[in-house]
Amino acid sequence: MPDVICVLSKRSEKVLHALKGEVELKRGDMCIVESDLGGDLAEVVDTESQICHASKATKDAVKVIRKATDDDERKFDWLRKKEGKAFRFCLRKIKDRKLPMKLVAVRYFFDEKKGLFYYTADGRIDFRQLVKDLAKEFKMRIEMRQIGVRDEAKMTGGLGVCGRALCCKTFMKSFEPVTIQKAKKQQIAINPTKISGLCGRLMCCLAFEDESRGRMYTEEEKVEE
Repeated sequence: MPDVICVLSKRSEKVLHALKGEVELKRGDMCIVESDLGGDLAEVVDTESQICHASKATKDAVKVIRKATDDDERKFDWLRKKEGKAFRFCLRKIKDRKLPMKLVAVRYFFDEKKGLFYYTADGRIDFRQLVKDLAKEFKMRIEMRQIGVRDEAKMTGGLGVCGRALCCKTFMKSFEPVTIQKAKKQQIAINPTKISGLCGRLMCCLAFEDESRGRMYTEEEKVEE
């Protein structure tokens, strides 16, 4: 079985499974792992538990590129600062051009050749002039990427009604359909303020409860009949 370790992504703040290959790593080491942005800085948090070596972990694992250097860590800090600067600049331009959109986040590729600008909007936006402003200012390829309100919550994070960090921010990899029927099946009062998450949509944990307790509800319904 491939040698799988658990790492904490400094970008997403999620624990990931990673294939370390020939790279020698121990708990507390920093490494560079594959990501959609050309690389991500991560800290090794576990190398021996059964969770790391589960068969599913190998299937979903990213690849460790190499052990991180001090220069890598400084570069990631520097990129985060540049992203903050780009975010503020883009906000000003959106306001100047009176565009009906909300900027959510900015992400730079590790090689600094491309920047992703995530936003939410009710419809299509003509941001051609905005892209020209950004490309002229930052001298890189610019991609505007529209996302939904759930993706916004996933990127920005926050605390749920349970008092814990949002599930979408900490461990969820994809969103499952959540319907009002799931709340009714669990005999939850249909109060929008109590069953909606920070994103304004039905809480994802309603689906978790349905999956773990659905059989019990079904059996109770049969008994009542």
